[in-house]
Amino acid sequence: MGFALSDMQVTSPAFESRGPIPQRHAADGDDRSPELAWSDVPDGTKAFAVVCHDPDAPLVKPGNYGFVHWVLYNLPASTTHLAEATDHGTAGPNDFGNMGYGGPMPPEGHGVHHYFFWVIALDRDLDLEPGLTLWQFLERAEPHILGMNRIVGTYERG
Repeated sequence: MGFALSDMQVTSPAFESRGPIPQRHAADGDDRSPELAWSDVPDGTKAFAVVCHDPDAPLVKPGNYGFVHWVLYNLPASTTHLAEATDHGTAGPNDFGNMGYGGPMPPEGHGVHHYFFWVIALDRDLDLEPGLTLWQFLERAEPHILGMNRIVGTYERG
């Protein structure tokens, strides 16, 4: 169906939409993924993925911009909640060069950055292998996206 917003609602008890992300979820803190929940999922959803991206990051690579903080996929349709520091799903690499979640850590003095935590609903369980980059995951998932939505948090370092 394509890359489109849906009526799905994404929330986190860790931060309000457009609010500051606590330091325990930042790379210069405890670096724990925040708790997330979603509801009003599209009919026919068979799997989910979660991606966190910072478009404000001053990092430009050929064909890409911003900074990827989290790629998590192979989440079953029964999943509507991820606990803090979750170990569910299959992880891909972040732009820190690690697998799984890597929290906010904008350059000092760079101002407020926005972190988009996207939840993506898929029409089938793709059963993808571990270690896909964001762009590899999206290439395989895009034809199966039923809908998506996000919660955006902010973070700033001195």
